[in-house]
Amino acid sequence: MNTPPSVQRNLVLLVNPRYAPNRCSSSARHALTPSLALPTIAAATPDPWHVIFHDENLSPGEPPDVPIPEVVGITVHTAFAARAYKLARRYRALGSKVVLGGLHVTALPEEAARHADVVVTGEGAGIWPDVLKALRRGALPCGSILRGSARHPHYAAQPWPRRDILPRGAFLTNASIIATRGCTQRCGYCYLSTRDLDAPYQKRKVSDVLAEIDAINEHYVVFTDNNLMADPAYGAELCRALRPRRLMWSAAVTVDVARHPGLVRLMAESGCHGVFIGLETLSDDTLRTQRKHTLAPSQYVQALQLLSAHGIDVNGSFVFGFDADGPDVFDRTLAFIVEQRLACATFHILTPYPGTPLFEQMDREGRILMRDWSLYDTAHAVFRPKRMTPSQLEEGYRRAYENLYAWDTIWARRPRDGWMHATGYLAATALYKKCDVLWQALVPCRLTHAVWHPIVQARRLARLARWRDAHRQHNPVLRMVA
Repeated sequence: MNTPPSVQRNLVLLVNPRYAPNRCSSSARHALTPSLALPTIAAATPDPWHVIFHDENLSPGEPPDVPIPEVVGITVHTAFAARAYKLARRYRALGSKVVLGGLHVTALPEEAARHADVVVTGEGAGIWPDVLKALRRGALPCGSILRGSARHPHYAAQPWPRRDILPRGAFLTNASIIATRGCTQRCGYCYLSTRDLDAPYQKRKVSDVLAEIDAINEHYVVFTDNNLMADPAYGAELCRALRPRRLMWSAAVTVDVARHPGLVRLMAESGCHGVFIGLETLSDDTLRTQRKHTLAPSQYVQALQLLSAHGIDVNGSFVFGFDADGPDVFDRTLAFIVEQRLACATFHILTPYPGTPLFEQMDREGRILMRDWSLYDTAHAVFRPKRMTPSQLEEGYRRAYENLYAWDTIWARRPRDGWMHATGYLAATALYKKCDVLWQALVPCRLTHAVWHPIVQARRLARLARWRDAHRQHNPVLRMVA
């Protein structure tokens, strides 16, 4: 590759493009924990290449022009595909070679190839060094499409993500960890069911996971796995290893975790304070038609009570717009959340991502209304629902969010088990959901950790105190080990 004189040789710029603002989401959402995709690519970058990282969601303005990088790697999700392509055009015009990867690229590689020198589908870290070598030699025709995960299927062999490239103080915690990859489910609407995405369920050695956590040295750990407890035996092993470290951690799991009360107890004992659960719907029939094989919605109440009894908060995720959903779905869902006192909930408009079975089904039925990928952000109706209009779906979604985080509803969902737990919940909820103007100022200034950390630390210490009290009293439900 003949490097233009203005281009800095051996310099790689990795860019996470910005999401468009969503008035129903907090501006702090991108500063909670770092995504590990680009830090993992950075870790796979060999010498003598030097890496610069830029996240547009954390830094206002354009990525740096000087020095102009020899290679630019951009991750592409559907909602910000247009922004990613714009960045790609900009850097190619400056003389850089542009490599695109990510979920949207995996779903639509031919589309992405029109905007890049190289497109990598699937897992890209394993072949990243080869891509750099091939670009340097000029051995790849413009618009080449390479398959990543086919040659390097097991991510456990990948190097640890390079957290040193992340902006200091920008996140609630730098300890976002992946212990397992993939999911045992293949729900029709989920990006993991994207055509040609090789996403088998894989597990790292627990000892390797613990070594990475110890190296980061933070008290709050967020597992970013799709379903950390998909293998209950592995989950139990991980919890037993975590228990002596006195950490506080959270993770995404399915409601099926409640099938294993002993595992839930181990999670609580090891420091789990919260879980994100895709409850999706309150309709048993809807869950079956979407091929999600978990506990039925009719069993949600018992499962949620089990988690609550062990002091584990639940962030329930719900999707609006399934074929069985009518205009009453919003109020019914909100009433359920308040009745069960869920600490947090997230709402999404059903979004048929390209490459998924849901997209292909709706495309065959002529129900896809637009292919403006910027609207595929789970906040817009991009398809024709069966039992309401697109505008009813969007308005119901916005109204549900407004009602969920109104002060009276926040108060109604406060925890029952002690004033310290309730105070921590109220403080965290108010800061995250009611102070968006504050976050718009704090996030660019890298003050997220400074503001959030005292609340997290207070909740961790309060939880440790509750464990000690429960242990001394031989509580038959909790029996937590301090």
